[in-house]
Amino acid sequence: MTQTATITLAVREGDRARMQTPERTSERSSRSARVFRPMDAVTVSAPTDRREPAKAASPSWFVAGVNPVTRILGALLICLPMFASLDVVSAATAFGLELALLWVGGVAPWTVFRRTWPVWIAAAGSFVSVLLYGKTGGDVIWQAGWIVVSQNSAYLACATFLRVAAIAVPGVILALGLDPTDLADGLVQIARLSPRFVYGALAGMRMFTLLQDDWRALGLSRRSRGLGDGNAVRRACSQAFGLLVLSIRRATRLATAMEARGFGGEGERGDARVSSLHPRDAVFCLICLAIPCVAMGLSVATGSWRFSFHGA
Repeated sequence: MTQTATITLAVREGDRARMQTPERTSERSSRSARVFRPMDAVTVSAPTDRREPAKAASPSWFVAGVNPVTRILGALLICLPMFASLDVVSAATAFGLELALLWVGGVAPWTVFRRTWPVWIAAAGSFVSVLLYGKTGGDVIWQAGWIVVSQNSAYLACATFLRVAAIAVPGVILALGLDPTDLADGLVQIARLSPRFVYGALAGMRMFTLLQDDWRALGLSRRSRGLGDGNAVRRACSQAFGLLVLSIRRATRLATAMEARGFGGEGERGDARVSSLHPRDAVFCLICLAIPCVAMGLSVATGSWRFSFHGA
């Protein structure tokens, strides 16, 4: 036992002596010089000089070049005036103009109908409800107890169906392909909203994609500990509480990371990407404002105008 220990110590002493030889020392020095050599300089261009590849921001070639903030403003310019009218002429005119302009912009009508199918379900539901329970007037077409279908209710049902389509369809089409990051940049730089609020909302929206994975991971972890075979309602409530705790912890880490990056500070923050307005944005807003103006002007000229808040 003693001899073995002596031999091992001798070998270790020999290794240590060989490591201290000049050749091994010079080799280690050159290796350290290669590992810790100064890094190459990294050139960072200004945000105004960056040329990033264009992203597919919309199915329409014209809308794709419009600023995201302008797209939201244009949707409001189309939708808000249409809430004041409740007649077939204005709603049909606005919807027809929207389909025609979208077709010119590169979105065919069949594509519009395919992309906006939830709107047509909502419009059909509003049509049926107004037809059966709308304000009666004129000749009664059909009656069964509390349900009365008259000429006035049928007219209001058609007007409501077309108005829902004229208001919701352009909003859905303008929202297709809208990049949340570009929208956040536009809201901060153009609308002058608080970057802490905007980018915090952007980060929170992106966190929604993790909820499904977190729920699955919590379920698997509980089943591995034998806690997932009891009452389904109790298991769901307990797992939901665990998901809430996990979300709060993630939100705390996110808030700390944003504070470390200067959000909420007193100094000026730079912008990694530039969001600006162009003449196309002004043309887009004028087109969006012209659609309800033409529709309601034609309705007034034909004498079919109905103010929706005055009663049918």
